[in-house]
Amino acid sequence: MQKTFQVTAESGIHARPATMLVQTASKFDSDIQLEYNGKKVNLKSIMGVMSLGIPQGAQITISAEGSDAAEAMNALTETLAKEGLAQ
Repeated sequence: MQKTFQVTAESGIHARPATMLVQTASKFDSDIQLEYNGKKVNLKSIMGVMSLGIPQGAQITISAEGSDAAEAMNALTETLAKEGLAQ
C-alpha cells in the first residue's frame, strides 16, 4: 500500500514535522518507508527522514506493509494534512 504526497509546508519536512511523522509511524507494527528523489528510508528513523532534506514542493511517497498498514497510512495522511505539511 502506498500513497504519494506533495509537500506544501514552506520549510519542507524539517526537524519538527519529521519528528511528528516518525512518532506517528512508530505506533504501528508495519514496515513503513518514505521515498523521496529515488531514496528510501525507514519512516521510523528520525535520522533517515532528516537525511532526505525534503523541500517544499517535493513529491514524497509513503509505503506501508504489514498487519496494520491501512491504519498506519490513514494516521500518517491525517498527520500530514492536519499539520499543513503535505497533501
